[in-house]
Amino acid sequence: MESLDASSTSDNAPSVLRPWSAISGVTHGFFGRAGGVSQGHFATLNLSRMVGDSADAVEENWRRARRVIGAASHVAMVRQVHGNTVHVVTRESAKARPDGDGMVTAQPGVVLGVLSADCVPILMIDAKAHVAGAFHAGWRGVLAGLARTGLVAMLSAGADPSRIRVALGPSIGPCCFEVDAGLADRFAREIEGAAAHRREGRPGKAYLDLRAIVTAQLLRAGLRPDAITHAGPCTRCAAVEFFSRRAAGGAVTGLQLSFVGFEP
Repeated sequence: MESLDASSTSDNAPSVLRPWSAISGVTHGFFGRAGGVSQGHFATLNLSRMVGDSADAVEENWRRARRVIGAASHVAMVRQVHGNTVHVVTRESAKARPDGDGMVTAQPGVVLGVLSADCVPILMIDAKAHVAGAFHAGWRGVLAGLARTGLVAMLSAGADPSRIRVALGPSIGPCCFEVDAGLADRFAREIEGAAAHRREGRPGKAYLDLRAIVTAQLLRAGLRPDAITHAGPCTRCAAVEFFSRRAAGGAVTGLQLSFVGFEP
């Protein structure tokens, strides 16, 4: 499991996980919650302008994040809706923010970003074709097959399945993602093999392993096991390092950014 960047773990600098640090030309990472200026449930590196945080604090947090991202002054994003819509992003469309939960780009210099606080952030790259993808997979998105839809979009943009690499970022783990048993049963009915990633919880409840289910979806779509990396811990267990709605008892919290693209 990757650890937070040693150069980015002080209280004054954003922390970021970089599972592909050995691959040249790719700018990417999973930010943690440290290194910003927000307060309370948004402390400290909240990068969402939609959760009620101070606009000035969010702007300063973005200034710090852009300094880490480095490759572009703008990060293309979608208005996340917990579905499976994936958009193709170009330099010309990068500042639009359509509804959806995923993006792909084949243009170096375009950086894609998704926000999360327990949902599974998924990054994909084909380093030879310079195709990148970023996806936000909550449980609804997992049920809707977002990972496979994102993979298909990568292929349509020119990626080769034998070269695609995937990183699943910090998200709620099987230790903490307890849901109604009826929802767990729905996963078992609608997603092949999902029952293997369920265990019983309290009466009427069950635990699910979302990252394992996403991984299984990608393997069935043709990716190799060694192409998929799990980066970071359970967000609820590591709520000091990462935002987690579950850890906050359902309260609105800040959101952390996962980003990917290729240097221009």
